[in-house]
This record gives sequence, C-alpha cells and structure tokens, in this order.
Amino acid sequence: MSQTSDQMELIEGDIVKHYAMALAMLQGFDHAPRIGMAAVEAAVEKSSGIGTRRRFRSTTPGLVTRRTAASGSVQLMARIEGADAGDALISPLQATVMNAVRRALSIALAVAENYAEMSGLGDLKRANLEGSLASNRKAEFSELLAAEALISLYVFGNATSYLLSSHASEASVELGDVEEILTDNGQAALHGALWELDQDIAKHAQDDPRLVATVTGFAEALMEKVALRAQSAPRLEPFTNTKWRVEADDFAVAGFSPASKAKSTTLTMAFKKPNEVVGNHIAKYQAMKLSKMLMAYDFDRKLNPFAELGGFIFTFMGDGKPGTGKTTLIQMMAGMVHDYCATAGYPFRYQNLSTDNIDSYQGKSGQNAKAFINNVLDPSVIGFGTIDDIDQLAGKRGDRQSSAGQLEITAVLMESFAGANTVVRGNCTFGMFSNYPENVDDALRQRAGARFLVDGPQTREDYIDILYLLMGKNHDILTGAHDVFSAQEIKTAVAASFEGHARPHEEGLIKVFDEVSEQIGGFDTIAKLGTYLKGIQEADDRFTGRAIKNITDAVKVRAMDFELPDEWMEEPDLFLFKDYDTKKGMISELRQPITVDMVVQEINRYADSEFRYADKSDEVAIDNMVRDFGRNEEAKKRYLGGEG
Repeated sequence: MSQTSDQMELIEGDIVKHYAMALAMLQGFDHAPRIGMAAVEAAVEKSSGIGTRRRFRSTTPGLVTRRTAASGSVQLMARIEGADAGDALISPLQATVMNAVRRALSIALAVAENYAEMSGLGDLKRANLEGSLASNRKAEFSELLAAEALISLYVFGNATSYLLSSHASEASVELGDVEEILTDNGQAALHGALWELDQDIAKHAQDDPRLVATVTGFAEALMEKVALRAQSAPRLEPFTNTKWRVEADDFAVAGFSPASKAKSTTLTMAFKKPNEVVGNHIAKYQAMKLSKMLMAYDFDRKLNPFAELGGFIFTFMGDGKPGTGKTTLIQMMAGMVHDYCATAGYPFRYQNLSTDNIDSYQGKSGQNAKAFINNVLDPSVIGFGTIDDIDQLAGKRGDRQSSAGQLEITAVLMESFAGANTVVRGNCTFGMFSNYPENVDDALRQRAGARFLVDGPQTREDYIDILYLLMGKNHDILTGAHDVFSAQEIKTAVAASFEGHARPHEEGLIKVFDEVSEQIGGFDTIAKLGTYLKGIQEADDRFTGRAIKNITDAVKVRAMDFELPDEWMEEPDLFLFKDYDTKKGMISELRQPITVDMVVQEINRYADSEFRYADKSDEVAIDNMVRDFGRNEEAKKRYLGGEG
C-alpha cells in the first residue's frame, strides 16, 4: 500500500515504546470478569518453580480504580504455549501468534495515546491524577474514556486479524459472541478482551491451526461488536476523521473499518481463452473490455479514470439456461485479469460467494457476505467477485421459502452494490450469475448495472466451433468446409449482436415499441426516447428510475466502445504505470460519440431482460398457485371421503 496524503504515519518509536506494557499484559495480570462467565481455569505456567512471569498491575495515569470482585489470573503467553497437546517447546506458529498479539496491543496503545492528545483526554487524565479535575468536566472525562476503550479494542482486533491473516488455514472454530466489552478506559477494555481471548484459546485451540483460527475469529468478532457499539457512542470524531498508517506492517487504521492485506488470491481454476468462449458475443466482448478497464485503476489516486469518465461496470448480471457458458465466461475473465495483473505486478484478488456461505447461525450469513464484499472492495488490490447461482444464495423478500440466512445475504448485497455508503473506485467488479434470474429479488437484480445475456452457441458456425473445441486433438476427423473460430471474431459478431437489438425481442416489449412508434414516429430525440421509456413503465411498473440509470450507464459503456490496446497490457510502461491524469487523457481520446441507435439498442436490451424475468416470474408464480389449488382439492376429496 503506498503512502497517501490522507494518512498520518504512526511513528514506529511510538509503537515500540509500548512493547514492555504489551508484554506484561501477555505475561500476566488479574481480571475479575464482569459480563462474561469463566468457563476454564487459569493457565498453568510450564516453567514451574522459576519465577519468569511478572504480574501486570494497572498503571493507567490519572485513573483511580477499585476492585469489587475476586480477581482471576490471566496468563495469555502460558495459555498459547499450552495450545499444542503438551509439547514442551514453543512452535514457530505459537511464537508468531505471541508476537502478533504483542504488536497489535502496542499499535492499539499508540493509537489510543494519539487520540488522547487530539481529543484533550490526556489533559483531563493529568488533571484527574493531580486531583484538580473540575466537577463540570467529569461527564466529558467519562465519555472520552469510553471512546478510548472502544478505539483500543477495535484497533487491537483490527491489527491482530491483519497481522495473522497470512497464517490462516482451512481450520475453523465456532466462538459465539464476544461478551467482556468494558468501556471504563482503554487499559481495562484490553484486559477484558485478553481475558475472553484466554478463555476461547483454552476451549478451542487444541493445535496450531485452531490457535490461529481462534485468535483471528475472536479478533473479527471483537471488531464487529465494537463497531456496532461505536455507532451510538459520542466523542469518536478525532478517531474516525483521522487515518493512521503503520509503514512497517503496511497496515492502515481508518476508523471502524477493517484493514486487509494487499495480497493476491491463489487461483486454481482452469482459465479459458476468449476464442474458447463460443457464442455469447456481447457478454464476451463486455467481459474482455471490463478486464482491461480494471487495469486502468490508479493505486496512488485510489480511482479509475473509467469510473470518473463514465462507462465503468461495477456490477453486472449474467443469465442464461444451464450449459450456455456462464462458468466459462467467469474462467475467461478471471484468467485475463490474473494475467494482466501478473504482468504489471499488481495484487489480484478473486473470490466467489457460494451456497457454502449460508449459515444457520443467526447473523453469520450476513457476516460471510460482508467479508466477501470487503475483500473484493479492498482499494489496494484489483478485485473480481462472483456470485454464482445467486437465485439460490440470496433470498427473495416476501418468499416464504427464503431462509433467514438468504435474506441476510440479500440485505448485505443490496446495501453494498447501491447503498448510501457505496463508493465505486473502479478497482473491482462484481458479477452475479443465474440460470433463473426471475427468482432473484427485483431490487437486487436492478442493482446490476449491466446485463450479460449468456445464451451460448446460436449459429451453425457456433455449433461447429464448439464441437471442434470439445473434441480436442486426439482424432483424425477432417474439419471440412469451415474456417474454425472465424465466426467468433469478436468485432463482427458484436456489431451484429448490437444491431439485433434495434427492435425488442420479448413479446410484451414489442407491443409497447410498436404502439409508441405509431404515435410519435422514430425515436430520434430525447423527448421521444423518454416517451418510449414511459410506455415501458406503464406496461411494467417495476421499470423505475434505477432502470433508467442502468440504461444510461450502459450507453456510457458503449461510448467507451473500444478495447484498450493489447500492447498497453503487455508493456505496462505504455499505459499502466502512467500517472492518473495521463491515463485519463489517453482514455478520453478513444471515446466514441453517443448515437440515438446506441440508446435505443440499450433500452431494448435492458427492457427485454426485465420483461423476460417478469414473464418467467409470473409463470412460475402461476404454476405454483395451480399446484397449490390442485393439492387443496385433492386434500378436500380425501378428507370428505374419510368422513363418509
């Protein structure tokens, strides 16, 4: 992550000076739990008889505290050492966890110290220590201490999760809710968190992989709980309005937002070349363009010129019958972006949200979806997120068959794709794919800014090409009178596909198109185009202002109806490594003028898809009602027959 002007460096010396206090916390302190219930005994030191563990006592300046319950011993280092079925030696991963927790505590203490000086809490602590704190400032003092506690907890959780993220494995544990959230002051809050972490390690960390899973799982649960509490807490503005950067760890503190490492994901999928995607000409062309658009992202400015100029596709939906090539399209696009990023040295992150992310535990499905979104949105990577079979994953509101987990995912996706806090930087894109888009919630489906109709091979040439491709090389059958893959030449095929949308395809839309055309003639002005849109809305009231926005976005994409030259991807110095303004100027020179034909074609393409979804949705609903009526009639017959 590069240094940016909106980040303030957290000086390494300010972190290191807290190492002694952080180490003392790990070695041992007393804590009387106030909210959580102790489930395990205190850790037993391995080096019995040798006084190596110092007991940590409260040293927060300016605070006078009183213990009201019997204390319990917390020795986190001893607990971590014991997470290996009795091995006498500390494993490398245990040492890594200890160092990460100490580092995270030190960062949290340093940020809390910065906050204290910025907010005036430091002065109030000194006055309280001297006994000169004015009575009219005690309420302010209490609120600032509570804010310091929330900040300390969140930064500790954030840094711990970040520092251990590269050591995570497939192991997982189910921790439940974090309970010991104390807001007396920063130090007491950290004591409570470490006490609960000690309990969780004792219960769940029987080996190294589960140790890491427990610590990172606890850190993420802590962050979530604290972030919710912070939504209604006062005096947090000095923290939320400032961004800190820890250069040595490439770690950024940006309010109550989680940090993530700028690392690529390892892809094991079989990539496909564009010529191996037969048919699907418009979808293939748009995916190829979008792959190159992503590469225009500027890591210093944290913005993509395409997002500023218009024409960037943030979300899209690919729909079609089973077996028409949706998975192949994903493999092609992921492969292209992966290769471009490898050439430029950019981190690339691909993630798929699948039905495995639906969880019966309340709130967990939403957490999984949010983690997926945040990982792809990370502004320090080029991201591609896919949601395959979204009709099964995201529930349709009002559908009694939708589970609570599915509805949680729907809510997260709707907020993330077009919510009040959605920021489109142009570093990532999300693709939703479905065989049955009519089963997707209407509002969620309309958040797809572009529509990719994945209809598979259509022409005689397409079917010959796909047979040739799938047959492979291990045969002696002659090809015959056919120029292999010439029909897949993208420019010619796309031009023909776009021209095919000069008139609508769906019966309901054809009727609207013809009626409006008879009334006003050709669609050659904005007023006439608007009249056509109103006619569509009268035929289908789901055709709202969001649909108009999606259409105009698609038109802007058509204005960018060019592919960035291949040599720009192959030789990064020609384009990718240019500064933001230079890249923006180079793109602007390639823009095409917007024509009436483009607008009509995009209206028809989008409206066709909505009419297609609506017709299918209505038919499914009617079929279900007919089936229910039939069952009711049969049940009545059996019931009456039984009475007789």
